[in-house]
Amino acid sequence: MRAWSIGLTAAALLASGCMASQNAVVRDAPAASRSPAQGLTLDPARIDRTIDAMVANGRVAGASVIVWKDGREAHFAAAGMADREAGTPLTRDTLVQIFSMTKPVTGVALMTLWEQGKFGLDDPLSDHLPQFAALKVAERTGTSGAITLREPARPVTIRDVMRHTAGFTYGDGDRPADKVWQQLDPLSADNTLEEFGQLMPQVPLLYDPGEQWEYSAAVDVQALLVAHFSGMPLDEYVRQAIFAPLGMKDSSWTPPPDQLPRLAMIYESAEGGPLTPMDRELWLQANFRGKPMRMGGSGIVSTVDDYLRFARMLLGEGALGGTRILKPSTVRLMATDHLDPRMTKRGWLPGKGQVGFGLDFAVRIAPPASAEENAGAVGEFFWDGWPSMLFWVDHANDMAVVFAVQKVPFDMTLHHDIRDAVYGSSLFATGHTPH
Repeated sequence: MRAWSIGLTAAALLASGCMASQNAVVRDAPAASRSPAQGLTLDPARIDRTIDAMVANGRVAGASVIVWKDGREAHFAAAGMADREAGTPLTRDTLVQIFSMTKPVTGVALMTLWEQGKFGLDDPLSDHLPQFAALKVAERTGTSGAITLREPARPVTIRDVMRHTAGFTYGDGDRPADKVWQQLDPLSADNTLEEFGQLMPQVPLLYDPGEQWEYSAAVDVQALLVAHFSGMPLDEYVRQAIFAPLGMKDSSWTPPPDQLPRLAMIYESAEGGPLTPMDRELWLQANFRGKPMRMGGSGIVSTVDDYLRFARMLLGEGALGGTRILKPSTVRLMATDHLDPRMTKRGWLPGKGQVGFGLDFAVRIAPPASAEENAGAVGEFFWDGWPSMLFWVDHANDMAVVFAVQKVPFDMTLHHDIRDAVYGSSLFATGHTPH
């Protein structure tokens, strides 16, 4: 791992779902019962048993989950250690690195500026960030595989940037665009976001905009737009527009040094082997080493309580108590599938189940098609993060859930099990016929 940016981007990319189908565990529940309708009743003891078993079986060092349902906190559970070697238990006060669960926060920040009329979703990106006008598509041509650059079929739009259809990369492969990314390292922790904004347009597109779905640095481009439209650094605008109004006092890209004892260790498990602590410098570099990068796609430190306030705002269609962040129609727009059916190439997104993609959220569009899929309700929206973090918002059951662990590589089986614990083994049938 040559730089933190690789750990924070390519590794996060690989871990945030591309191995989902391989990691799924077959369960006995019939497919038709795995998408609950209204009327869900929680079983707190089952949730507790599930969390306890994750720790007892050595799958994680510690885990916690918080469920908000029907207008109140329905359950909180925690087990195990935040730092096993230091003997620090995992509690609801524990700070966790949420990695790609930063992306929905950046997306909400950008949509507050959309509501202010700063831009249109179908505006060409280069109308607002002119350096992106020179984007080219990289292709291998002929029997020699020579690389050529050509003009894209149409400009990248802001909607493309928000739904991962721009053609950007995260640099994790051996495609021509990936090779350029690896040379430029635009998301290096030693770069500023502004420097990323000068380097990223030099990375060719993987394909024509709107052609397919590809998880990428697009949300870091969203961060450039937030800074451009607000006239503030990304983290300051998010603090003023989201964190402070929602009372998210423990959420930031740059926690003060005195919060380090509250930070959970990230544990690594190579091919299912024993958990070992991540290298300390790699673990701390994003937040506690004074690096200049503030990514839009990663980097926030938070607690389950803080992130639940963000999730509750989304459950409240943009409002938490008397504080409104977005209009209800804006949240519904973000939580609606924006992928054209012609976009049949969708990377690893199908590994997350019967989902489409909205604006910075995966959106469940059909009941789970098999017992391997995670349980969930049609219409829910969610995202996750590299150390196996997860949150989801389920309007059908008036529920928001935040699940916190710090384990890499990304482990979808943990998500499968926590969803089964929340929804139960006898899930409410919807009347839909499984695919």
